[in-house]
Amino acid sequence: MESGNVLLASSAALQMRSGGARNNSTLVCAPVMADSVDKMVTNMDKAKREGADLVEIRLDSLKSFDPYEDLKTLIKECPLPTLVTYRPTWEGGQYDGDEKTRLDALRLAMEFGADYIDVELQVAHEFNDSIYGKKPEKFKLIVSSHNYLDTPSVEDLGNLVARIQATGADIVKIATTALEIIDVARVFQITVHSQVSRVPIIAMVMGERGFLSRILSPKFGGFLTFGTIESGVVSAPGQPSMKDLLYLYNFRHIGPDTKVFGIIGKPVHHSKSPILYNEAFKSAGFNGVYVPLLVDDVSTFLQTYSSSDFAGFSCTIPHKEAALKCCDEVDPVAKSIGAVNCIVRRPSDGKLFGCNTDYVGAISAIEDGLRGSHNISNTANSPLAGKLFVVIGAGGAGKALAYGAKEKGARVVIANRTYDRARELSDIVGGDALSLADLENFHPEDGMILANTTSIGMQPKVDETPIPKHALRYYSLVFDAVYTPKMTRLLREAEESGAIIVTGLEMFIGQAYEQFERFTGLPAPKELFRKIMAKY
Repeated sequence: MESGNVLLASSAALQMRSGGARNNSTLVCAPVMADSVDKMVTNMDKAKREGADLVEIRLDSLKSFDPYEDLKTLIKECPLPTLVTYRPTWEGGQYDGDEKTRLDALRLAMEFGADYIDVELQVAHEFNDSIYGKKPEKFKLIVSSHNYLDTPSVEDLGNLVARIQATGADIVKIATTALEIIDVARVFQITVHSQVSRVPIIAMVMGERGFLSRILSPKFGGFLTFGTIESGVVSAPGQPSMKDLLYLYNFRHIGPDTKVFGIIGKPVHHSKSPILYNEAFKSAGFNGVYVPLLVDDVSTFLQTYSSSDFAGFSCTIPHKEAALKCCDEVDPVAKSIGAVNCIVRRPSDGKLFGCNTDYVGAISAIEDGLRGSHNISNTANSPLAGKLFVVIGAGGAGKALAYGAKEKGARVVIANRTYDRARELSDIVGGDALSLADLENFHPEDGMILANTTSIGMQPKVDETPIPKHALRYYSLVFDAVYTPKMTRLLREAEESGAIIVTGLEMFIGQAYEQFERFTGLPAPKELFRKIMAKY
């Protein structure tokens, strides 16, 4: 069964769940992990302030634990509904003591008024039998299974859900591990299926490649998702912070009909695109969410998420060239460049259309930089005409800039680590080629333009630069496509050498205008884009 197409069913199956200011009934749960009860109580208050619907009390994180006294305090003091978990080491938790003591503590939590208790599938039958006839009216039992190795097939996941249900669980919880982002589609399928058969389900895929499962949980009808109180302090790999969940991804507004967009890359979590697009979607009242997509193979990704719900993608390093081959139709400019950075799924027939907005953003930012320095009016010919334009990198962005500069009348030189790739690109655009090692001593003239399109100098390797400082004095303007950090070592040293500098942020904002318009059919909120990016 094609995973992606099944996702189409989600909208119809879950239509009933939308409504009100919240477009979903998926709860946001804050895991509370601390080594003392006092710290836990403080964190519970913080969770309420940050907008959580309930807290998960992770008893296994406590250094010392007196079940009777501590549970009474924790449950009584908690300002939100409570989910109590006492995770043993054999299921990825920290408790390594005696089973009877552990299960006794969970029963006590139920008696003291916990709203939910999470027990592992392995002990669920035994636990459920022991509380038979004693369950408080509003109490719900979550039975969970955690797989830290992979994500099984749809069939195996379906069987697992059935086994969990058979224990008498009120709520099913499965957590698997994503080896590739396409694994998440199988879990979405199971989530949708559970909704149709009215089984409340918590379905998460752990790890960075599973991040999508946490954000899109309400789209497919998940019972709850987890958001951490402090960013980075997670109870399972890949958890977003509560703040990001609610304010960056506008979690409460994600419903069955929400269109999904995202940035396809590797790495991708450094990207500022989700901040930009989600804020713009919200201000325009557009029902969309934009997520980071850590993709290993762009072709299988696009084949898997093939429903109209997955409506458009930005493409970044290293997928711009491979993505072009996956499109049904490609803009002529992108075809000449040999790379796309934007893919839109046509609503009429589901076909993929690819284009390249990279070069527009970068070239106009470089022209503005040159015009600003010489007070050249915007109506004049391009200030790039006749200039020697050195591009570092022969990938998708390198091709885009070389093509754009050539179109403006510049003479282009490509410098790349492997000379053959530089030669290949320079032959296509009609220019010269160098190996990156030779760039240091390359100065046929002064006043050249330098554009770095590689990831050299990007976080976390911020001390790297593609060219030694002494060689920068031959350039009148230096542009760096890297925008995390905004001021790279290359730009800092270029500025110290007297060059005009243009940051990757300018290119980023420029290319985003057109993508936003293609994604939404609405005019880009240019002022808002600038305001958002000014913070970074």
